[in-house]
Amino acid sequence: MLRPAVFLDRDGTLMEEVHYCADPALVRVFPGTAAALRRLVERGFLCVLITNQSGIGRGLLTEEQYQAVQCELLRQLEAREGKAAASPLITASYYCPDAPPTPSPRRKPEPGMVREAACDLGIDLARSWFVGDKAADIACGRRAGTRTILVQTGYGAQTAAGPCDPPPHFVAKEIVAAVEIVVQNSDAIRP
Repeated sequence: MLRPAVFLDRDGTLMEEVHYCADPALVRVFPGTAAALRRLVERGFLCVLITNQSGIGRGLLTEEQYQAVQCELLRQLEAREGKAAASPLITASYYCPDAPPTPSPRRKPEPGMVREAACDLGIDLARSWFVGDKAADIACGRRAGTRTILVQTGYGAQTAAGPCDPPPHFVAKEIVAAVEIVVQNSDAIRP
């Protein structure tokens, strides 16, 4: 049976925006993020990270630096849980190192990474969500057939103030409020 997922942008959505973050010391997870993700996991959602990392393609950071930042994000999420978790908060992570203007079916707003995750993990896109802070996140989620939430952290306030085509289904102050929207607008699911 296919499961629903919440696809999550990383920079500006789960952690503070740092332009081309290459240093794990700069990772700052937003307050309440770990508990919010745990709430999704307990309701049966897979939490899947979907992130553009064009800094790799531009030569501004290496794959190793990306992985170090990613490890620090996961470490901070686990530390905030305060206990040994029965299941991880992030089921899987997908990233695209391609830099524009090179066409890429994986780079958001294209839905390639979402479709790849759906195939890999058995995800029902029609019951899934995409949460992010940029118009590319919203377009990616819409193109993949998910419901979308624009968070106003990172670039989100700027995105919400301008034209966002297509528009998000919902707008939330931050990730905790976005999770509340998911919970309130989804049927109860159990893993």
